[in-house]
Amino acid sequence: MGETSQPTTARESTSRLGLGQLRVVPPRVERGEDEGEAPLRSLDIGAMDLELGGHLENVTLAYRTWGRLNEAGDNAVIVLHALTGDSRASGDGGWWEPLIGPGRALDTDRAFVVCANVLGGCQGSTGPASLDPLTGRPYAMRFPLITIGDVVGAQRRLVEALGITRLVAIGGSIGGFQALEWATRHPDKITAAVPVAATGALDAQGIAMNEIGRRAIMADPDWRGGGYASEGAFPTDGLAIARMVGMMTYHSKESMDLRFGRAPATRPGLYPSFGQTFDVEGYLHYHGAALVRRFDANSYLYLTRAMDQYDVGRNGGEDRWLAEIAAPVLLVGIRSDWLFPPAPIRALGERLAAMGKDVRYVELDSPHGHDAFLKEWGQMGDALAPFIAAHLPAGGG
Repeated sequence: MGETSQPTTARESTSRLGLGQLRVVPPRVERGEDEGEAPLRSLDIGAMDLELGGHLENVTLAYRTWGRLNEAGDNAVIVLHALTGDSRASGDGGWWEPLIGPGRALDTDRAFVVCANVLGGCQGSTGPASLDPLTGRPYAMRFPLITIGDVVGAQRRLVEALGITRLVAIGGSIGGFQALEWATRHPDKITAAVPVAATGALDAQGIAMNEIGRRAIMADPDWRGGGYASEGAFPTDGLAIARMVGMMTYHSKESMDLRFGRAPATRPGLYPSFGQTFDVEGYLHYHGAALVRRFDANSYLYLTRAMDQYDVGRNGGEDRWLAEIAAPVLLVGIRSDWLFPPAPIRALGERLAAMGKDVRYVELDSPHGHDAFLKEWGQMGDALAPFIAAHLPAGGG
């Protein structure tokens, strides 16, 4: 079952989202499907009551797909993006391009691959930058608090609307939280789950780093209490600094020393400086400026808070929810990751094994820290390909 078999009752659209365009998806095509690019589509999934008591009258999710859904609807893989990612998992500029496609680890000759921009995001899905139907202005900080549970609940509505009956859930970092949420709260849908570089909850150091980023945004005079969009402003410096802090959590000391050491700056910094400057400073400046061009500051606040609040054992305890897992689980750790160190991921695997679950653990031997799942294509492919292939139906798409 391909694109033409999607439900006719759902409103579908395609769009072009350029850098800095933070708005609900307009009905335009980014590139023709015959050019080999998966178009950005949007789907209205209706009203949602949220886990922490909020309510959204209507939710739109933006998504892309690759491959074809089979008649049984059970050859799907949902790819769950990281904090500032989006639905462009494959294709030109795709953040997992080397892993998705014909003959690759996520083989689109066999699998129907779906990637949706998360609820609370800013690349076509409903989030703080979307228009509040009550005011006609961006929600900003009137947007209700969301959780990883809400994010996955919205994804479930999307995949059911697409005709998907069963799926493999795979994602890294905050996407790994989502994979765990699928496995524990929606086991009826899951044929396998692959949380990458994630445990059941973020530790105190990770929460602290997120809070530094949020404070940087909220201390920027142009944040305007979150209402910058209505006032024609944007907290550029605050979001850039938040990104710089985030980049430090994605690297390891080993990777920073290997890449930069104490090398002097090779390009001008983007901010006023004094005294000798170093190459690593320009790197942080570049990534801060790059995020400002494509991401909404309030979405950064909401999604980091959702990340902080996630706990796989909430409302009943970890054992109660891990017991719900009914599908095989592949846990992927990274040797040099200090945001989600490998030891707690291994320990999660040991707890699952002690409960009689089908679980295995793979560790990437990489100096690149948390970001290794976005860099170590050979090791990632070797880890994922046989596991994913074993849990797709033989007939494929």
